[in-house]
Amino acid sequence: MSKQQEKLDQAARAAWLYYVAGKTQNEIAEQLQVSRQVAQRLVAAAVDQGLVKVTVAHPVAACLALAEALRQRFGLQLCEVVPADGDAPAELRKKLAVAGARVFESYLQQPRPLVAALGSGRTLKAVIDELGDIHSPQHRLVSLIGTIAHDGCSNRYDVALPAAQKTQSRYYLLPAPLYADSADDRAQWCNHRLYRAVEALGAEADVAFIGIGAIAPGCPLQEDGFLDETEIAGLMARQAVAELLGRPMDSAGRLVGETVQERVTSLALRPRPAKPVIAFAGGEDKAAAILAALRGEWLSGLVTDEACARRILEG
Repeated sequence: MSKQQEKLDQAARAAWLYYVAGKTQNEIAEQLQVSRQVAQRLVAAAVDQGLVKVTVAHPVAACLALAEALRQRFGLQLCEVVPADGDAPAELRKKLAVAGARVFESYLQQPRPLVAALGSGRTLKAVIDELGDIHSPQHRLVSLIGTIAHDGCSNRYDVALPAAQKTQSRYYLLPAPLYADSADDRAQWCNHRLYRAVEALGAEADVAFIGIGAIAPGCPLQEDGFLDETEIAGLMARQAVAELLGRPMDSAGRLVGETVQERVTSLALRPRPAKPVIAFAGGEDKAAAILAALRGEWLSGLVTDEACARRILEG
């Protein structure tokens, strides 16, 4: 997506919020995370570009309506919905990455030092890849999820290191595998001094950025070798449809699969989080998983796509 198209999309969002949703310029500025002056210029630009007639003449208008519906239904503080029209997975991930990078940058461009906690996954990695270089050494980035893969190598979907390279921020990696071999093995990993230091920093996080995984045959947890076919089938028998940071949950957002829960080393999220927890996930095949996370009130923000948003709202 070109910079010009991105600016046009942002102007369309501002115009929709002003003319259709009836928001004030201060409310628009807060929702789009820009200054009031920028919000004013965006609305004016939408008029100049001929986007404003009776409604906003831009495909993003439908996405804005879906985002507002998701915000209202699930009490989200932030929701971005990108247009989707039968996109291939790579194209859809690119759209989500562009929108997600804008959200990510809005936090890391703040001059106040903050701690940002990071999950892992394909979409979140695409978001980090889309980031421009931001010189923000005042921030600290901390992994919520183990940086050691099942075979001892680095987790290729860990994002703290590449995010730190793009932002010049300090980063802290969780020194553990995603799943320990047993509950006793997990206790050993999680009682290590370095693990506890990272865990304490993660508890101070001002914002968390995570992915959402589906639980299904051939899902990423199985494909990447973290759980085998039998374990995935066992979780599905317990009605698991989603996972956050490796923690399986059912369609109501309740944690399930006791034997897996006893082995996962990722830092714990809390329902109804006091600080922003923003997820990046899309695709119609992810709708059930995202809906589970929303029903469980694990999220305060979501970046998804149009087709997925419609499926969620139908659920």
